[in-house]
Amino acid sequence: MMKSILDSIFILALLIFSTSHILSCRESNKAEKFKDDTSTERSKAGQIYHLTEVEGMEHLDEIKQSVLTPEDWRTRANAIQSHILKATDLDPLPDKCPLNPIYGAIRKYDGYRVQNVAFESLPGVYVTGSLYSPLKPTKKPAGILSPHGHWPNRENYGRYRPDVQNRCASMARMGAVVFSYDMVGYGQLAEFGWVHESPQTMKLQIWNSIRSVDFLISIGVDPKRIASTGASGGGTQTFHLAAVDSRISVSVPVVMVSYRHFGGCICELGMGIQEDGVFKYNNAEIAACLAPNPLLLVSVGTDATEYTPQVEFPFEQYIYGLFGKAEMVENAHFPDEQHGYESSKRAAVYPFLAKHLNLDLSMVMNTDGTLKEDGIVIEEIEALYPFDQQHPFPKEGISANKDVVWDWKSNL
Repeated sequence: MMKSILDSIFILALLIFSTSHILSCRESNKAEKFKDDTSTERSKAGQIYHLTEVEGMEHLDEIKQSVLTPEDWRTRANAIQSHILKATDLDPLPDKCPLNPIYGAIRKYDGYRVQNVAFESLPGVYVTGSLYSPLKPTKKPAGILSPHGHWPNRENYGRYRPDVQNRCASMARMGAVVFSYDMVGYGQLAEFGWVHESPQTMKLQIWNSIRSVDFLISIGVDPKRIASTGASGGGTQTFHLAAVDSRISVSVPVVMVSYRHFGGCICELGMGIQEDGVFKYNNAEIAACLAPNPLLLVSVGTDATEYTPQVEFPFEQYIYGLFGKAEMVENAHFPDEQHGYESSKRAAVYPFLAKHLNLDLSMVMNTDGTLKEDGIVIEEIEALYPFDQQHPFPKEGISANKDVVWDWKSNL
């Protein structure tokens, strides 16, 4: 009798493990299936084109033929939002726990200040980053989220890159409160055991961004003036967030909106948001979910955004034109520049943000259009870590992806 019970328990445990492993592999394989296809056409930067030029153009044409009114687009945008949330298992959205922010010491520089911060997006799950703000606080300032891309090498790493620190400090000088935060598995938490390549990274990354909006609002930013901007994978996070969270009023995805390329990481491809069995979606229309609110596409001629002036931008103009707001979408194209968020791109972004968030452009640009970034201090990586001797990582903090509990209230 006892042997029979033990055998049954063993079989049940094996089934649970096998099912979990299969589901995990399925999610990973969605991202890997594109990586392993050596016959796929690629951009000049080596990015895989997931659609042929003909397929991509036909898809955009089909959308335009079926979307003829603002109501038509709202219906499709709502369907895209619903699909993204369902595909990432965020429908319904999880219960929101208290943020319980942990603040580090304030460091004051020329025209801005920096303060490291960590807060809980779920119990024990910390979003880590740094808060950049003006030296002279104002009532209800604009808020800007600054997600980063897949730059994994320590000498040129994530949100610690000079271009990220330059833009965050500059936007703070302009009068905004800016939160620069780590991708899942990047930054200090990577040293504790977190990894980026995990089946639910896309889900947690979108959720962390939603909670980052909550965080900005909790510290007093104007809920009607919240923007997001990032390059590469930070661009993906920007338009993913804008598609699912209506509190984002201005979106500036840099070198990422392509009608043929969907990304190259599990955090962009791992949970199947590009199709739902009935419709197929691409990044151009996901970015357009923001319409008719301000959208700036920053593109270059050397990566998958190379045809933005001829393809993606006119498509966005068509969608915005349905609302009589074609002027609310812009494109800054740099045909000879590389994949990134260099000074020339920042010089295109700052005026757009100043115009739509009511910021002071004179603080960061000269009258001839050149940048004023003198005096910005590029800090060392460890200086931007939120946890230290004075602010230790909480005992209840989670240090591995596998330990995340989404349905946390059921454990209370």
